[in-house]
Amino acid sequence: MKIVAMETTRFTYRSKQVRDIEGHGHPGPEHDAVQTLLTIRTDEGVSGHCFGGNQAAVDAAMVALKGRDPFDREAIWQQLKQMQRLHKGVLTERNIGAIDMALWDLVGRALGKPVYKLLGAYRDKVPAYASTMCGDDLADGLGTPEAYAEYALACKAQGYPAFKLHSWQPPFSRDPRRDAEACAAVRRAVGPDMHLMLDSYHYYTREEALYLGRALEDLDFHWFEEPMDEHSISSYVWLTQQLNIPIVGPETAGGLFFTRAEWILQGASDISRYDVHLGGITAMMKAVHLCEAFGIALEVHGGGAAHLQVLGAMGIPGEYYERGLLHPYLDHDAKAPWLAQVADPLDEDGCVPVPQGPGLGEVIDWEFIERNRV
Repeated sequence: MKIVAMETTRFTYRSKQVRDIEGHGHPGPEHDAVQTLLTIRTDEGVSGHCFGGNQAAVDAAMVALKGRDPFDREAIWQQLKQMQRLHKGVLTERNIGAIDMALWDLVGRALGKPVYKLLGAYRDKVPAYASTMCGDDLADGLGTPEAYAEYALACKAQGYPAFKLHSWQPPFSRDPRRDAEACAAVRRAVGPDMHLMLDSYHYYTREEALYLGRALEDLDFHWFEEPMDEHSISSYVWLTQQLNIPIVGPETAGGLFFTRAEWILQGASDISRYDVHLGGITAMMKAVHLCEAFGIALEVHGGGAAHLQVLGAMGIPGEYYERGLLHPYLDHDAKAPWLAQVADPLDEDGCVPVPQGPGLGEVIDWEFIERNRV
């Protein structure tokens, strides 16, 4: 089997989400949006797919992929990683990640197996936490501590065993005291038994982060994410030493698993963090094994089929699947228009099953994509 082509398909859909000046999602007026599907084709008619990527990255990567065996994923990943040095503008971590995920999807489809089985299955479902959108000023949205508390109760009633607040981000004002008030309101509402987490404003000072972390300790929160600039590893070393609540990170810092290794060695966080979009499944499994070697947990950033496949294969399990981003205005249980079924349904036990279809397990609605092709 040889790779003969790689391409991207862009298509439109109707969205009820908008982004603020920093890129955070919020509910908004329905509008046209564009999604991208990356496809890798072989000479035997088997293809692999991943939503994301762009054509410029595809054109650069085809130098390494054309004529290659798609089963040689490690060799291909290593070559793309080396090519990135002089192609940083197009072969970004996210674009390499999309190519790698499409290769894993292709191999799974060729063998008729879900990716987590190819990686070495550990479990077939994962407990989920409700992960909110960032705070806003919308009526009946997430505009006050009381609104967060009310929404946390609704999520608890739906069956979630845990709840994570994303607090207010610019353009809304930064305020560690308001963050603490929202966390306190949620704890009072849901009681002592539900795991709670906070992902706060990401550029607090050391003093502000320490104040907020101590407030979370008093509220028995489960973990605390990214309250400061992640370029300052020494600030995270300092914060981790000051607090008993587990600090989770890094989340957005570049450098793939190499950066996670530095954070582990320096004691900059208690729980590591990784996103499959940072270099793909191949890179993420390196981070998983790194954390396992050091005896620390790794929590997965974000949702989606690829994350579920990795979570299903993690022998040092990430404790939770991040289901979201959620908001009172939006129905997360409605399927994405380009899929034939909900990607991450929540079961009665508060768990999300690992997709059992071949590859990433996504059931793609090809008719919708063709009707709306750009």
